[in-house]
Amino acid sequence: RESNRIMNVLIINASPRKKGITSTLLDEVKRVINPTYQIDTVRIQDLEIRPCIGCLKCRPDKPCVLPKDDANILAEKIKEADLLIIGSPVYWGNMPGTLKLFFDRNVPLFEYCEAKAVKYIPRPQLKGKKAILIVSGAAPFPYNLLPSQSSGTIRSLKTVLKAGGIKIV
Repeated sequence: RESNRIMNVLIINASPRKKGITSTLLDEVKRVINPTYQIDTVRIQDLEIRPCIGCLKCRPDKPCVLPKDDANILAEKIKEADLLIIGSPVYWGNMPGTLKLFFDRNVPLFEYCEAKAVKYIPRPQLKGKKAILIVSGAAPFPYNLLPSQSSGTIRSLKTVLKAGGIKIV
């Protein structure tokens, strides 16, 4: 990477609460990020994203057949980002449905999915990018480590990001 290139950071806030714990944590992270970095923040709750219809016409690397919406715009921002910071509350050991809608609509953004003969060959499409995960939940330690709590949410986020070849830091 060129030393004079500006680091592009994309903060994705999956919380529906503008002043909740997740939003507060992300605000603190944003406050301490190097001021020379280009920072963009997106609240998933504010986006209009149609749900995936499971037609598989985007596979292996074609555009989604649904009309363009905010899922396409956020996908472009992810392509341009060097670092993703994803903040999510815990919803039954998982991410909020609004964030899952985005991920479901953008499988080809994360991995090239091709079936060859008997094999299914996924190839990560976002290698070189890094991510930081910030998860907030109400369960106290050690209950927060249960799969139905924070550890489940982290696991589900890692599943998507690792499929894309994104390194969790």
